[in-house]
Amino acid sequence: MSNPIYNLAFDFGASSGRMILSKLEDGKITLEELHRFTNDPVRIGKVFYWDTFRLFHELKQGLKKAAAKNIPIQSLAIDTWGVDYGLLDADGNLIGNPINYRDDRTIGVIEASDKLVPLSEQYARTGIQFMNFNTVYQMQADKMMRPEILEKAKTLLFMPDLFIYFLTGKKICEYTIASTGQLLDAKKRDYDYDYLEKMGVRADLLQPLTMPGTIVGDLLPEIVEETGLSGVKVIAVGEHDTASAFCGCPLEDENAAALSCGTWSLLGMEVSEPVLTEDAFKYNYTNEGGVEGKIRLLKNINGLWVMQNLRRNWCEFEYEVGFPDIIKASREAKRQDFIIDPNDPRFTAPYNMMKEVIAYCEETGQGTPEGLGEIAMAIYNGLTQEYGKTVRNLEVISGKTISCLNMVGGGIQDQLLCELTAKAIEKPVVAGPIEATAMGNIAVQFIASGEIRDLQQARDIISNSFPVKEFKPEKNGFSENYDRFIKILK
Repeated sequence: MSNPIYNLAFDFGASSGRMILSKLEDGKITLEELHRFTNDPVRIGKVFYWDTFRLFHELKQGLKKAAAKNIPIQSLAIDTWGVDYGLLDADGNLIGNPINYRDDRTIGVIEASDKLVPLSEQYARTGIQFMNFNTVYQMQADKMMRPEILEKAKTLLFMPDLFIYFLTGKKICEYTIASTGQLLDAKKRDYDYDYLEKMGVRADLLQPLTMPGTIVGDLLPEIVEETGLSGVKVIAVGEHDTASAFCGCPLEDENAAALSCGTWSLLGMEVSEPVLTEDAFKYNYTNEGGVEGKIRLLKNINGLWVMQNLRRNWCEFEYEVGFPDIIKASREAKRQDFIIDPNDPRFTAPYNMMKEVIAYCEETGQGTPEGLGEIAMAIYNGLTQEYGKTVRNLEVISGKTISCLNMVGGGIQDQLLCELTAKAIEKPVVAGPIEATAMGNIAVQFIASGEIRDLQQARDIISNSFPVKEFKPEKNGFSENYDRFIKILK
């Protein structure tokens, strides 16, 4: 029997956060959730902010709970959503609250940037999917709309690096989180300074890149005093939550694709080099940095955000429901063929999601969905058909025939979603583990400390530690449904 080794993973999602305690013992990893909290953006005036200080407070509450366990915790690491950042002044103080990527200040910035650097060249350099909230566009928006903030700024830190700075006093920029921002040369895997200058972005705000698996340092004395947790190293892992999720995915072979299924759906596969072809540009796929030199070739899809907001609105305006109620209503719905485009801008941050879904169906000639089940089925069908389209296009771009889709994250607790996904993509779906993001975060910590040899061994351990469930594809007319989906999109 080997002595157990413990570490902590902080996983900040776009709607909630949690701290996971992991134990590595005898070739298996076990997890214990010590702290969970909501992540509630705050709208002040017309600006959509992250409640950053409350999130850091919750992080410290988690550290206190870990200290109370009275066990030797070796390290901790943090992963978050991508693109967003905080700005520090010359004294290292945070200037205002970081702005949420769903804020509308970047609307139209992509189109304007085409005049500075043609979009085709932007893609050829960075390989990043065009989304109006990419860091490069947020920085351009800051320059236009709040120049006084930028004038004071001396340092830009992405969200996980900002929390690491609060914990350690060390300023870093981890590679995988930086790659989400459309700031890097995809091939060189470093900042593209010439491109940044042309885009009017201040490169002097950026820290040198830190690779995943780097030990950053120790907790500040005041953090140790406040939380009671000492002797813990802070490690830079794949700090973009999707980078960690891919690490925690027990991919069956090199042709397997992965789907991290949460507020966002991120579907893609690992490749050795960025894919910067005309097809990749046309289909708007992203080449984000991964662990151990991998590139994550994937598509960002507006995921369970739509369903989460449907539930919230139904509870507000109709009656209280949980996700099991939504699943049951969907299975029992009289009409199950309604469908939406989940990436339509109207679903980004609406006041009332159920009204927007109904309006979309009416405007596209599908009729009016009635009741919770029919509205929810429109979302289920839209999401899973988008997965199908994404898988088909991924095969074209990568030149590979995808063998199966490994679904991970909280969304896999929805069996209906997994079933419909297998039907839509017409390939096997392997669901699990749920906590892939935390697992990937944890795995890189163990690799950094020498407890695990490499990512392949980590994936073998994960496969041995957590059960998965397989869903077989069924040929039942979903190809026809896909054709109808494509026509609606047009």
